[in-house]
Amino acid sequence: MEPKDEMAAPTYSRRATALRVGLALTAGLAFSLGVYLLAQATQPSGLVSFAFLLVLPAAVCAFIAYVADPWGRRSLGFYLMIPVWVLGAVIVLSIIVLREGTVCVVMLSPLWLGSGLIGAALAHKLRNRGKGATSRAVALAVLPLLAMQVEARLPVPEASTVVTRRIVVDAPPEVIWPLLEGVPDVRKGEGRWNLSQDVVGVPRPQGARLVGEGVGARRLARWEHGVAFDEVITEWEPGRRIAWRFVFDDLDAWDFTDRHLRPDSAYFKVTTGGYRLTPLADGRTEVALHTAYWMKTPVNGYSRLWGEVFLGDLENNLLALIKARAERAA
Repeated sequence: MEPKDEMAAPTYSRRATALRVGLALTAGLAFSLGVYLLAQATQPSGLVSFAFLLVLPAAVCAFIAYVADPWGRRSLGFYLMIPVWVLGAVIVLSIIVLREGTVCVVMLSPLWLGSGLIGAALAHKLRNRGKGATSRAVALAVLPLLAMQVEARLPVPEASTVVTRRIVVDAPPEVIWPLLEGVPDVRKGEGRWNLSQDVVGVPRPQGARLVGEGVGARRLARWEHGVAFDEVITEWEPGRRIAWRFVFDDLDAWDFTDRHLRPDSAYFKVTTGGYRLTPLADGRTEVALHTAYWMKTPVNGYSRLWGEVFLGDLENNLLALIKARAERAA
C-alpha cells in the first residue's frame, strides 16, 4: 500500500470553483471601480491613461486567476477565459451602473481584453514557480496604483491627424456646391448605413445652414440628441472648396452620447474640416471631405485607428447624402 501524500492538493467541486471564481471576480471588479473613481478624481485625462487602459486589466485578470486556482491545477484555457468573463462584467457595469457611452465601451474593450489575456497567461506561467503565490497576488493589486503614480509624472505625447474620405458624384461642381454650404433638412434614412451610427449609436446629422457668406460666415450644424455646433468658414472658393474651424460652445449634449469623448477636451479636440471639389474629365466630380483633430493620450496610435473608424463613418455618411441629392438635382 502506497503512503498517502499529505501535501497533495484536495479535489474541489464545480460549485466550490464557481464560488471562488465569483468571489474573485467581485473583488476584481470592486478594485477596478475604485481605480476608476480615483482616476476620475485625480487625473485630468481621467480614463485615458496607460495605467487604466493596459495595466489595470492585466493585473485584475491575473489576480482573479490566482485566487480562482489556489492549487495551480487549472489549464491555460481556464486562465484565458477569465478576461472574457471580466470584460463581460465590465461592459455591464460600465453601461448600466456608470452610465458610460457605448463609444467609450467599444474603444475600451479590445485593450482590456488584450491586456487581460496577457495578464492571465503570465499568471498561468508563473503560478507554479515556487512559493509566494499569495504575495504575488497581493502585489498585482498594487501595480495599477503604482503605475498611476508614475504615469502622472511622465509627459503625455501629443499628435495631430486628418481623416479624409472621397466620393465621385455624377454631377458638375455648380450643382454640388450649394449642398456644401449646408443641407438644412436631412431626413431619416438619408446617407449610408455604417457601424458607428447604426450600431454603436453615434448621432446622425439633422441639418446644417449657412449664415452669411465667405470667410467668417458660419455653418450651424444640428445633430441627433440635441448635439449642435458651429463651423466658422476659413476658406471660401465657390465651386472648388470650403473649409472651417469647429466651435463647440455647448458641450452639455455630448454627455448624452459619450461624456469621455467630447470634441473639445483636455485630450481630444476636433479642430478643422472642409470639402474640396475636383472636376473629372468625364463630367463627374470628386468630392473630398476632411476632418482634422488633435489628441494627447498615452495610446495615440490606437486612438488614431478609432478616429479613422468613427470619423470615417461620419464622413462617408455625409458624402453619400451629398451624392444622392446632387445626382437627383442633376
